[in-house]
Amino acid sequence: MNIFIGSLPYSVKDSDLQGFFEEYGEVSSARIITDKMTGRSKGFGFVEMSDEEAAKKAIEELNGAELEGRTIVVNEAQERTERKPGGGGRGFGGNSGGQRRSNGGGSSYGKKDYNSRRDY
Repeated sequence: MNIFIGSLPYSVKDSDLQGFFEEYGEVSSARIITDKMTGRSKGFGFVEMSDEEAAKKAIEELNGAELEGRTIVVNEAQERTERKPGGGGRGFGGNSGGQRRSNGGGSSYGKKDYNSRRDY
């Protein structure tokens, strides 16, 4: 069974996570997810246990437990859903403030509102 562990302290390593779960049974793998650019922990990871009963007991007993001063979240990992391409931006235009652009003010469109331009 694949187990998700969230709210992990950033100092926890793969081997620490494996040792924490080995109290409940054999751990096939333990992995902390890291940022690709910095290599730092993202604060969550996954543990794979072959014995489903041991995995369920670990989830039940470790969810809400404290690890290095942080309350961790432990539950069965869900299948990853396919994400839409595009990265989740705010749409085109780059105006992240959620306000309309002002009329004029040095705009190359003169006094017209940017959104009213029809020749695109």
